[in-house]
Amino acid sequence: MYTILVYDTATERNAAVLRTCRKYLRHQQRSVFEGELSPAQMLRLRTELEQRIDRAYDHILVYTFPPGTDPRRQSWGGPDDQPHDIL
Repeated sequence: MYTILVYDTATERNAAVLRTCRKYLRHQQRSVFEGELSPAQMLRLRTELEQRIDRAYDHILVYTFPPGTDPRRQSWGGPDDQPHDIL
């Protein structure tokens, strides 16, 4: 499934969360990641992240797109401001 992950964590946990996300997804910008994950990879990612965050303070959003969907991304501003497909 295609996955977009966004996190907002305390400064002292940012590096650990960043390293974990980079193991599974492409780093797009600051705290935004995207990529294709199998259900097993999603479970491993969630397990690893839950060990690194403080659930009372940190927040992680995960958007998933089922196989067969055609998600699209637009990028406005910054170095890549041309709309293009995610895939």
